[in-house]
Amino acid sequence: MSRNSNSKTKSNTSPLPDTWKYEVAVAEVESLISRIEAGELELEEVFEQFTQAVEQLKQCETFLQQRQQQVDLLIETLNNES
Repeated sequence: MSRNSNSKTKSNTSPLPDTWKYEVAVAEVESLISRIEAGELELEEVFEQFTQAVEQLKQCETFLQQRQQQVDLLIETLNNES
């Protein structure tokens, strides 16, 4: 049972949809930041869009954590084979 202890760290994150793309999420957040900086949004819309951006950034963090876990597992596998 100790084998699963490393592979399930930080597993409290929800899975991402199959159609989700890291690069698209980052581009959307960057676009929003540009619109805010340019003053293109009403104040209420800024808050709404900011909330969406925070959610997208959380998804990006989840994605990166999942990939880091995969890399760690691969490295562990390589070290065990040596």
